[in-house]
Amino acid sequence: MAYQVGGKSVETTETGYLVNQGDWDKDVAVEIAKSDGLALTQDHWDVIEYLRDQYFNHGGELPNNRHILKGMQEVWSDRKVDNKTLFDLFPGNPSKQAGRIAGLPESMRKGGY
Repeated sequence: MAYQVGGKSVETTETGYLVNQGDWDKDVAVEIAKSDGLALTQDHWDVIEYLRDQYFNHGGELPNNRHILKGMQEVWSDRKVDNKTLFDLFPGNPSKQAGRIAGLPESMRKGGY
């Protein structure tokens, strides 16, 4: 599978994760999200940026939904953040779908944790 972005082909695994993380940019994220039927808002970008920061600046950490929830509560301190908030943004499972859109490798953990 591959995404066509800006005249170039971006290769993915069978499950839609980027083969080369260096291919990721915001245009690629928009294309991946579009293929999932999502139009990215600032809230989506906040989650994506949080995941990329955790992965690239914290030793390859791939946060689970619980950690994303805690992280977003800090970012969105002016409102209540719960699992419904995250699943409304990323209905295909926040940690997995948002991670794929963020250009991160596929998490191999089981379940939501």
